Amino acid sequence: GGPLSAGEGYARVRETHDAAHERRRHLTALADRVTVHHTGMGFGGTSWGWLPGPGVYTSYDYGAVLDEGRRPAPNMAAVQQLGHLVRTVPDLARLEADGDGEERAADGRLTVRRLVNPDTGARFFVVRNDTGEEVRALLPDTGIDVPVTVAAGDTKLIASGLRLGHRKLAYTTAQPMLCVSTGRQDVAVFVGRHGETAQLALDCEKQPGADRADTEPAWAYEQGRLNVVSPLGVGGLSRVLVKDGDSETPLVLLFADDETALRLWTYETPAGPLVVYGPAMLRSAELRDSTLHLTGDVTVETGVEVWGPRGIADITWNGAPVPTYVGRARSRVMEGLMPAVRAVALPALDGWRRRTENPESDPDFDDSAWTVAGRTTSHSTTPVPEGGPVLFADDHGFHHGDVWYRGRLKDLGGIPSVALSYSTGTQGLLMAWLDGRPLGTHRMPAPDEDTAARGTWTATARFDVPGAVRTPGEHVLSVLVRPMQHAGTEPGEDAHKAARGLVAVEFEGGDRAVEWRVRGAAGPERVTGPFNNGGLYGERRGWHLPDHDDRRWRVVEFPREERRQGVTWYRTRFRLGFEPELDASVGLTLEDDPGRAYRVQIFLNGWNLGQYVNDVGPQHTFVLPNGILRTRGANALALVVLSDGTTPSGPGTVRLTLLDAARGGIPVEPVDPPGR
Repeated sequence: GGPLSAGEGYARVRETHDAAHERRRHLTALADRVTVHHTGMGFGGTSWGWLPGPGVYTSYDYGAVLDEGRRPAPNMAAVQQLGHLVRTVPDLARLEADGDGEERAADGRLTVRRLVNPDTGARFFVVRNDTGEEVRALLPDTGIDVPVTVAAGDTKLIASGLRLGHRKLAYTTAQPMLCVSTGRQDVAVFVGRHGETAQLALDCEKQPGADRADTEPAWAYEQGRLNVVSPLGVGGLSRVLVKDGDSETPLVLLFADDETALRLWTYETPAGPLVVYGPAMLRSAELRDSTLHLTGDVTVETGVEVWGPRGIADITWNGAPVPTYVGRARSRVMEGLMPAVRAVALPALDGWRRRTENPESDPDFDDSAWTVAGRTTSHSTTPVPEGGPVLFADDHGFHHGDVWYRGRLKDLGGIPSVALSYSTGTQGLLMAWLDGRPLGTHRMPAPDEDTAARGTWTATARFDVPGAVRTPGEHVLSVLVRPMQHAGTEPGEDAHKAARGLVAVEFEGGDRAVEWRVRGAAGPERVTGPFNNGGLYGERRGWHLPDHDDRRWRVVEFPREERRQGVTWYRTRFRLGFEPELDASVGLTLEDDPGRAYRVQIFLNGWNLGQYVNDVGPQHTFVLPNGILRTRGANALALVVLSDGTTPSGPGTVRLTLLDAARGGIPVEPVDPPGR
């Protein structure tokens, strides 16, 4: 409940899209016999330039499994597990309902949906816990002899009668994740929440042997079944090797919690599949002769362990040889550990320089080269006010960013107020000046839950005309509109054609003839295209470009506490010197008293990387993408503050933030700055 800002809606999605939510969504689809699964957004975040989604003002991160810092989000584990599952367990490709819809477990708190593959006889059970507490209960008529544990609000897929390579699973209380055959052995992985205990039974006519490579698992053979018990997540990965008995092909059982499972990777090679455990990411694998060449990323201290085709004698990691030995679970195991990524120091942002702008509000400003608003018809779906003129920004060729209007009129006698109607996307605003005097600012309201999907917002701002200027003679009304984004649209709709910018102007007390001129962004820049810049004076003069000469700007320090309606620019430079093997994600964090009404456009090396709205939020950290960010070199940062003058404008605290770092990564070529 309560007001919901444009960004907060997606922040709430991020909070609720955890592993439990993701499992419920996809496993319910599996129970509905869906055979093509869509993971939703894979990578999301701040939209570059003036390209945010129509429902937000900057970030669009609708539950992405990778956040902007390229870190796994809480729902990543569930999506990764599902991907491995549907790829390596073909029994899931054909499922039929096994029973009459949903059933209840023995104590009534768990909901069970039964599925069966009619070709293989494998049975699957989607078990859902709708309560607010962990439930441990028996599932009657499933062939599972022990209680199943499901965390609060979570969902689990469990199986019975499933082939694990050359052996048959009787049942498991953990969720299967993958099953592959490689190097004359089968490898099966089972996952669950940290702290749960996985119980697994294999049907075995002949008693097999079992070896454990870790102290946590235990097993016993009884009445034709090998029963294995293993806690999940304790000590990382748990390994059990099953050999002999009904098959000469060994079976490696691996048990992991969500966090551990994120360090398990598979890779297909011409010689057969690999299963790799340890690194934060496996990027590539190539088997040449008897050497396996692996590349990837390391964040924490870790080893590397590989199950793969026969004949692997040596391993390299990111080009360096890795000494290995053959482990008890038939894997090739690295001797020792690779070190964690070293601490990364970031420079302080100081040496700021300041310059104010919006000379367009001055009555003597030369607007003779601006576009005259003389049109009487529009391509927009927004009706043109009777008598015109058309003021809509798009009809004058200004489609992105801020738009300025200057109207000249001969007489303000008897005019107590002026009404300015305008149309924008989410979080749009309008500022007005009369003969250089601020009249005030109007902002579109923050969306709530009922209006969050609205693509176009319209409003009328009414401002009093000061008595001192209610006189005959020439007057200049200057208006700045931040239109934000255009509306989205569906096929057959024209919502994206709704007007942006100033729509109509009315003077209380009588009509006044006004000559309007309009100015927006300059023509598209060669490198960045049309979406990077708007129509602010500093943008048109290149104040955002890295090589702009700001030596005559005033030296200032943060935090700032000025009250001013209009636009103020701040610039600084900083250098980074990351090691070549370091792959780091760096963000810019802005923080201030949330009662201060201002917003900031962020330009890094000339690229518009987002908009910070101090009194709305929720976003305070903006990623500075590598390539645009020079991780080994000089960077120019410009902040463009738009403030309404009712509160101190800021900025407050501005700092670089390390979002994540790894040893590895891939080379990133520098992106050309604008203006080149």
